[in-house]
Amino acid sequence: MAEEKEMYGYEDEDIITLEYDDGEEEECGILGVFDVEDKDYIALNPLGTSEVYIYGYKEYEEDFELIDDITNEEFDKAIAEFEKLIDADLVEVEQ
Repeated sequence: MAEEKEMYGYEDEDIITLEYDDGEEEECGILGVFDVEDKDYIALNPLGTSEVYIYGYKEYEEDFELIDDITNEEFDKAIAEFEKLIDADLVEVEQ
């Protein structure tokens, strides 16, 4: 499995496993953590896909929490900020 993860460009420490209520698990690469209006969010990429999941994010000393009960307004702002960050990265690479 480690070889497969390397194919997607993530190091082991940049991969987390989401565990859903139905028992299903999904490995995701961490695209980044970012701030919107004093709240942290995390962008995740399910391995082998082009999808992006956005969750609220809270970090503790030795652990973290994903928060999925954010309002539509918060989610829309997080998506807009993530898209700005992606666009900014693309511009920097092209210069």
